[in-house]
Parts: sequence; C-alpha cells; structure tokens
Amino acid sequence: MSPSVTTDYLHRIEDDLRQNVLPFWIERVVNATDGTFFGSLSNSLEVDPSAERGALLSSRILWTYAAAYAAYGDPEYLAMADHAYRDLLGHYHDKENGGFYWSVAADGSVLRDRKQVYGQAFALYALSEYHGATGRPEPLEQAKETYRLIEKHARARHGGYLEAFGRGWEPIADMRLSEVDMNEPKSQNTHLHVMEAYTRLLPVWPDAGLKAALREIVDTMLRHIVNPKTGHLGLFFAEDWTPKSDRISYGHDIEAAWLLVRAAEALGDGELLGRIRALAIRIADVTLAEGIDRDGGVYNQGSPTGLTDTNKEWWPQAEAVVGLLDAHRISGEDRYLEAAFRTWDFIELRLIDRLRGEWFRGVTQDGRVLDGELKVSFWKCPYHNGRAGLEAVRRLGELLNTTPSH
Repeated sequence: MSPSVTTDYLHRIEDDLRQNVLPFWIERVVNATDGTFFGSLSNSLEVDPSAERGALLSSRILWTYAAAYAAYGDPEYLAMADHAYRDLLGHYHDKENGGFYWSVAADGSVLRDRKQVYGQAFALYALSEYHGATGRPEPLEQAKETYRLIEKHARARHGGYLEAFGRGWEPIADMRLSEVDMNEPKSQNTHLHVMEAYTRLLPVWPDAGLKAALREIVDTMLRHIVNPKTGHLGLFFAEDWTPKSDRISYGHDIEAAWLLVRAAEALGDGELLGRIRALAIRIADVTLAEGIDRDGGVYNQGSPTGLTDTNKEWWPQAEAVVGLLDAHRISGEDRYLEAAFRTWDFIELRLIDRLRGEWFRGVTQDGRVLDGELKVSFWKCPYHNGRAGLEAVRRLGELLNTTPSH
C-alpha cells in the first residue's frame, strides 16, 4: 500500500473525527439549561425532552472527549469532558451504595436504579481516561472505587462476573442488558467491557490485584468465550459457562480481537501476547470471510448456518476499521489494510450524514438509511466512531512513520 493512499485515508478519517463527530455532540447534544445531555435526537435533529437518559451515554461521552483531549489538547474537548464528568457524578452516582445507576428520567430523578455491571465498567473506563488526560486525582479515586465494587459484588461462581444487581447490590431476577438480550447470568459483552476498563485503569494505577484480575478476565475470555476453531465469540452463558446462544455478532468479534491484544500488551506477558495476536488474525480472517459484505459493510449478526441480520449498524463498521488495522499491524499483510479502507469507504458512502452531521445509526444491506432509528439515544453515542477515528489516526500515523518511501 503506497504511503500516499495511507495518508489520504488518515486525513479523511481525521477530518470526519474533528470536523464532524466531535463538533456534533458539542453543538447539538449538550443541554445547557440543566447541565446534562439530550437523551434523544432524531435524524432530523428533533429533541425528545421526555427521553430517559442513561449513565452509559454520559460515560461514553466522557471517555470520548477525554481521549480526544489527550490526543489533541483542544480546550473544547476538555470542556465537554468536564461537562460529562459533572453529569455522570451528579446524576448517576449512588452515594449511599456506591456505583452508578442505570438511568434517570428527564427531570433527573432516578428511574432504573439497578447496578448493571456493563454500566459500571463504562463508568470505570471513562473515569480512568479522564484521569489519564487531566492528571486530576478525583476521577482516579472514583475509578478505584468502582473497580473494588465490581470485584466485591459481581464475582461469580466458576469465574467471571454476573450481569446485574439491585440498587444495594442484591441479586435480581432480570439481569438483561437490553430488551433484545437473553436473561442469562453471564455475557460476552459484559466481560469484554470489564476487560477493556481494567486494561485502561492499569497504566494509571498499576495495582497488583487489578493486574491479576485483568489476567483472569483474559483467561476467562480465552477459555470460555472465544472459540478458536470458529473464530467467533459466544454471547450468553449459564453461570457454569454452558453456552446459551449460537448467535454471532460480527462487530463484537472484531472488537474483541483488538481489545484482547491491547489487554495482553498491558499485562506485558510475551507468551500470552503471541497467542492472542494469532487469535486476533484468526478472528479477522473469519470476520472478512463471513461477516463483511463486498461493499465493505459489516453485517449485524449471523448463526452457524448463515446471516440472520443483514443490516449494517454504525458500531460494527467502526470496530472493523480498528480491528482490521490491528490485524495489519500484527501481520504486515496489506490485505487487512485494504479491507479496513474498504470499510471506511462504506462508512463515508452510507453512514456519514453529510447534511446534518454525525453518522446514521445504520442502513439496510442495500444501503437504505434506517430512518426509524435515532442519531442520539440511550445506546447511540460517540464512543465507537469517536474511538475508531482516534485509533485509526494514531495507527496510520505510526504506519506512515515506519513505511519507507518508494
């Protein structure tokens, strides 16, 4: 791949990040009246003032703008991160029982007081990034507290972590993350993001117990969640790790590939890193063969017998760009770089909203926008595409610095 082509993609990706995605949330989603964020914004930019708001959205905004500030030093990004930090601690933090509520009503009153471990992980992830970007001690102390709560309450029999608890960390019957998920005590999604959060916390707090916990999560992912033969990850499990679903999430597969590599790098174990790099290449190959259309778009879901959801949402595309760039970094093979660029071409053609900004939530297999979906919602946030922009710019910059001229 010529340096000129790589440079072109770097500039295009960075332009989307800094001229589209990051300004959009500052300009359109901040609720200056009450110091929060709008919880719902349609594709035509209509605000629903009655929308439920989630800690997840505030955490993901906090992570995105803290990471952007660390990368670029733009004071606007720091101001946005500060806004998100105040919102997260002011509206979602349970000062009595610890941890973070799942959601609040439009007026700020607690709506769903459950302690979803996935939500705790994203708060921890964001607080760690915010501390790393600013050096401020308070976010690190909050991150440590959240880590200790997860370890105290969420540890499960047979290893790993349970999904959810009540307000006071008591067991609850319905542990589902969302309405489309199965009500099982363990999931790939929660373990993936606890791993991600611990990976980010470790460099700013090199605690021996945290390092051991991260190593255990990685081992759990390898032993119970990733199937090296198929190159896919299981989604839902009984407490003893009996698989409860054969659904395949192509976006989670390729996201897990590069997050596992990053976790192994943080642990500093060469043998483990070698194993995981080989696994990451295996996952990338299977994703390319089974989960990515000829136009570069990543399908939502499949099964052992074929595709089951051919829509192409925003977040699997973002994760594929990073995962494929990581496969190129590991292997040096240009086919992964070409595949990452093909997915970026798809994003530019189908998902970036040139008229009103940001990315659409998704499109059908033939490229029609899913108009019924929201541009900003409980789940639609700047984390996946913002992170993809930051990761891709950094990785392509590193590649150009090491690529000889021709």
